[in-house]
Amino acid sequence: MQNRLDARALGRATLARQFLLERVDTGVRDAVAHLCGLQAQEPQEPFTGLWSRLRGFDPHELSALLLERRVVRTHLMRRTVHLVTAEDALAWRSRHDPMLRQRVLGVYRRELGDLDLDELAAAAREVTADGEPRSMPEIGRALAARWPDTGPRPLGEVAVSLVPMVQVPPRGVWRASGGARNVPMADWLGREVDPPSPNGADPVGAALVRRYLTAFGPAASADLRAWCGLAGLPTAVAAVRDELVSFRDERGRELLDLPDAPRPDPDTPTPVRYLPAFDNAILGYADRSRIIDDAHRGLSVAGERAVLVDGRVAATWTVDDATVVVQPLRRLTRAERTEVAEEGRALAAFLSEGAHHRVRIS
Repeated sequence: MQNRLDARALGRATLARQFLLERVDTGVRDAVAHLCGLQAQEPQEPFTGLWSRLRGFDPHELSALLLERRVVRTHLMRRTVHLVTAEDALAWRSRHDPMLRQRVLGVYRRELGDLDLDELAAAAREVTADGEPRSMPEIGRALAARWPDTGPRPLGEVAVSLVPMVQVPPRGVWRASGGARNVPMADWLGREVDPPSPNGADPVGAALVRRYLTAFGPAASADLRAWCGLAGLPTAVAAVRDELVSFRDERGRELLDLPDAPRPDPDTPTPVRYLPAFDNAILGYADRSRIIDDAHRGLSVAGERAVLVDGRVAATWTVDDATVVVQPLRRLTRAERTEVAEEGRALAAFLSEGAHHRVRIS
């Protein structure tokens, strides 16, 4: 009979894999790689995500990696903007192409009609061939000269999904502002993305399975699919299955994991952690009950920032005039409130670069 893991055990495993059980000394680039990227449609949120995970995190190190083109912002998992290493962007993009195309078609199928997507992709490459950063509306308006009946918005969004692009700085740089301006990934990183694997082989998919379990396991195949948005991974899972161990969760689902990955004791003490909007520690699963109650799971999808207490989402937080404001979702004990306030003051100091140290718990 397979060993069972309850939600508390799974939560502790998630915290350990996500560098949330204790802060680590890993370098910024290595942390981004280990986490399989950070969701980043809100460009400043990854800084909080890394601050909560890395000891002595310097936000200017992440900015330097963006400026040096060692990490990039690009549409990838679930067709959302992720901050990933340049190597992962080049290796993973082709594997995500069918999903990106399918998802954008799901939004704009009516507007596109019988437009040839390969022809549109070729035109988008021509429009962006000079390497000049352009917004999606600018790309769309250039393409609308050829397809005036479609409209610039769908043309721009579809083009950025069909052609590998990166959002270039200053967007995503610490405390910098700037709209999303796109450059072809090949121009920004100096080479084309890795081509799809031939003959039905899926080494990239197999590598994604291992990487996902390293950062999120133990997990079910449905969790893997929810994280990346890719439907065609059963072959990849089967290819590495002999390398894995399996468990059952409280709902009877089979969970797969790497044999030597950390699975801490369920009673391991956990610190308070402040998570940014859309953090993958919550969103990286189909079943998020290991870290958030079902009654509150919509908060993370809506972009609410979460506070973890005893390893679970127990509050949300915002910033108001340099003060971290915490809204509990349950009654906090006196000791919990003290720890939430202490970590909140540290976060306030980070976000305001030491000028303020204020936190308010509602």
